[in-house]
Amino acid sequence: MEVLSAASEVYPLIKTGGLADVAGALPAALAGQGITMRTLVPGYPDVMAKLTGGRVVRELDDLFGASARLIAARAEGLDVIVIDAPELYDRPGNPYVSPDGWDWPDNWKRFAALGWVAAELGHGLVEGYRPQIIHAHDWQAGLAPAYIKFGPTDHVKTVMTIHNIAFKGFFGSEIFSQLRLPPHAFGMAGVEYYGGISYLKSGMECADYVTTVSPRYAEEIRTPEFGMGLEGLLEGRADTLVGILNGIDTIAWDPARDPALAQTYSANTVHARHINKRAVAERFGLDGVDGPLFCVVSRLTDQKGMDLLLQTVDGLVDLGGRLAVLGSGDPVIEGNLREAWARHPGKVGVITGYDEQLSHLMQGGCDAILIPSRFEPCGLTQLYGLRYGCVPVVSRIGGLADTVIDANPAAIAAEVATGVVFDPGNAHALYEAIRKTIHLYGDDRLWKKIQRRGMKSDVSWEASAVRYADLYATITGLENDDTDN
Repeated sequence: MEVLSAASEVYPLIKTGGLADVAGALPAALAGQGITMRTLVPGYPDVMAKLTGGRVVRELDDLFGASARLIAARAEGLDVIVIDAPELYDRPGNPYVSPDGWDWPDNWKRFAALGWVAAELGHGLVEGYRPQIIHAHDWQAGLAPAYIKFGPTDHVKTVMTIHNIAFKGFFGSEIFSQLRLPPHAFGMAGVEYYGGISYLKSGMECADYVTTVSPRYAEEIRTPEFGMGLEGLLEGRADTLVGILNGIDTIAWDPARDPALAQTYSANTVHARHINKRAVAERFGLDGVDGPLFCVVSRLTDQKGMDLLLQTVDGLVDLGGRLAVLGSGDPVIEGNLREAWARHPGKVGVITGYDEQLSHLMQGGCDAILIPSRFEPCGLTQLYGLRYGCVPVVSRIGGLADTVIDANPAAIAAEVATGVVFDPGNAHALYEAIRKTIHLYGDDRLWKKIQRRGMKSDVSWEASAVRYADLYATITGLENDDTDN
């Protein structure tokens, strides 16, 4: 089976968040199910710099006003088709925002192009290549199912994956005439959303199936609390809405072989993590390695619960903990974290920005990772934490609740606990979770059991790849004949 994955970012070519990790890991995971997946990605500078030996498979004179080439290549272990359109994508920095922090004003065009090319590939744009399924990721690829539904033929099937329903890709109705869609596509059964156009809603409305990245989140987004205004549409699609939990690349994330660590280790040598803990403390200017070291690796936003962290950071230090924060986001939150750093020198350290290698070291050296999100479709950092023995302390929400087993007395007695889970959106609950974590840390034998249990959890893509393969088979009417699963 041939599947085209359309994504605005894919690791290791370009990454701003978890979407890239998922898009990057899924092709290899599905290969074991007899599925060939190529990834369509815009030709940002970072992507173009990593292409070697690619070939031009199609030239386009007018891709929403820009000249473009489609380049098929093998890059960083991925089979990709890159949209080389310098006028649209050859820009510095983040794929979505300009250096001054504002969205590029032509993002509607840049990502309409992504969806349009995906659909045209499904219609046979490149000779010899015609995928049976187009798998679109998040709002940036959300028009692909609409272009298929309202195109010349709908023989190709479509899947729309919601990684975060909060980002809808909303634009004014004035762009509709330039989207290359027929007039009747501007309606409730098409791309229209509250008088404008939502690329995410378009994909959700027009795709054959809608998936999201954890079973619990698939249930949550059908409610007003989490549906962000799209809960009615999703409730109507309940029979074609599927939650499939993300996995992680267990080769890239392997504490026994990770070159980013000061000391590699396994579940049987978890005591060796203290060397990495010392390296983290040195990097963040923290004094000593006695006591529990908490970390945060996150976008610094209210959605991620960083305002709750700010309300509890003093209490964390008073309880004897230390905190290392890596991330970027809301300037106010960044500033308040720096103030906490100044209040607690040697106890709190903050590095703004993103550093992939440092994030690995933090998972390999910190004792616990704090994830106080208000909503979390799946989350990957808690999976990295489990894999690395960095005990997750998480909100009882979405994929966090699906993947972490709270260390309550029953779970401890049954020897199944893998972390600490608390009620979301509540600073007091976060503080109590931190206090509980520190208490657990004080029992070294119990703590190492929790670490080892997490490290032995199955956080790979294997089970989820089977579910995707079965879904693809259902959509196309083809059986998944992989006899090994």
